[in-house]
Amino acid sequence: MVNKPQTELVKGLGVFGATSVVAGTMIGTAVFVVPGIMLQQVGTPSMVLLVFIAAGILSLFGALAYAELGAAMPQAGGEFIYMHRAYGPLFGFLYGWTQFIIAKTASIAAIATGFVIYLAYFFPRLHETVWVASLHLGSHVLDLHLTGLQIGATLMVLLLSGLNILGVRRSGAVQILFTASKLLVLAVLIVLGLTYGHGSWQGFRPFLAEGGRGGLLTAFGVATVSALWAYDGWNNLSMVAGEVKNPQRNVPLALIGGALLVLTVYVLVNLAYFHVLLASQILGTTTVASDTARRFLGNAGGAFIAVGVMISTFATLNGSILAGSRIPYATARAGLFPAALASVNPRFHTPAVALSGQAVIAGLFTLTGQYQSLYTKVIFSEFLFYALCTAAVFVLRRREPHLPRPYRTWGYPMVPALFVILSVCLLVNTFWQQRADSMWGVVLVGSGIPAYWIWKAWARHTT
Repeated sequence: MVNKPQTELVKGLGVFGATSVVAGTMIGTAVFVVPGIMLQQVGTPSMVLLVFIAAGILSLFGALAYAELGAAMPQAGGEFIYMHRAYGPLFGFLYGWTQFIIAKTASIAAIATGFVIYLAYFFPRLHETVWVASLHLGSHVLDLHLTGLQIGATLMVLLLSGLNILGVRRSGAVQILFTASKLLVLAVLIVLGLTYGHGSWQGFRPFLAEGGRGGLLTAFGVATVSALWAYDGWNNLSMVAGEVKNPQRNVPLALIGGALLVLTVYVLVNLAYFHVLLASQILGTTTVASDTARRFLGNAGGAFIAVGVMISTFATLNGSILAGSRIPYATARAGLFPAALASVNPRFHTPAVALSGQAVIAGLFTLTGQYQSLYTKVIFSEFLFYALCTAAVFVLRRREPHLPRPYRTWGYPMVPALFVILSVCLLVNTFWQQRADSMWGVVLVGSGIPAYWIWKAWARHTT
């Protein structure tokens, strides 16, 4: 009997598609929101810019390390492959478990809801409750509410998951289109903001705030967390490296080029914010982009930014769904998740079951309304895996010195070592400042240990 050849994923992402996955998932809603919050934390526009530059360089250091790993092991699943190969199946399972059960799926739910929130700018009735029910639990009554926002977010997840099932070339083309569109929106903000006749550079003096609360390093560290949130997503390309054409060349180019592009855009757009608006106008606001646009677009400014954020969020959501689905796919291919999740649609050559499973879990998060608090709690685990994956560069260079490495991390060993050290410092600071959320993240990752042994026992029993 001849075995039917296994359907594989198709290499449908060129260098522009790959770069769009990097930049498109990094530029989400944060750049439109966090500068005012960061100004409140560090005190001056100059320090906000310095924090954005520092966080961008840190993200670039991580991308440089991932470029070596991605070029050497261009397989779907990215970080799972690095964790499994460097530390063994248990760590690979823990990564896949954390991402598939909550971290990536809750992030997708939050991004989808962010899109619908801005859609409600044009359709305010989306905020209305469309269904109410009471659930009796003994002596307690639980009221369930379903709003247009929750339904819309769920539909967005299902729509883009379906698009990704239809083929990586289609989803890649969408990613290029919407990433280019969001960059165009930001370019309008940058060009008009920096050339606006009534702007001023006086807001960049002084460099340091006088009498700031707490120490400078503490404030800098807190603001860096906000900036890193804006840069989050640079790692997503590693998850779809198996579908990148000529990955030995294009994965490093896209990772490094995308990270540098976003760093440049973030610095320029913040220069535009602080050139147009006074620090007192930006302080504490979460609508700094719309406030800036309103200055030179009048009443149309709010609508312009609403459309811009929707475009930005759409591209981020599409890239996150595309990349996230490859995690359960790779984990199942290694025999650590149910085999169905490793199946590839024979017509579209996409991991349709993994995409569908991810859509179901993310859709449930959008319906429960708890996705935002869940995602906040798993940030700790995200940085834990970033540090471990970057450290895998050291582990694999020692363990597998003859592994072909078309690209070697620039600045090795200093650059990846700095990333790991700074990530550990961030983890320690986060644990110290937000112990409850951090412990929740530790419990989440730790719950994968008994799940791993249960899965191993079940797998042995069924074979």
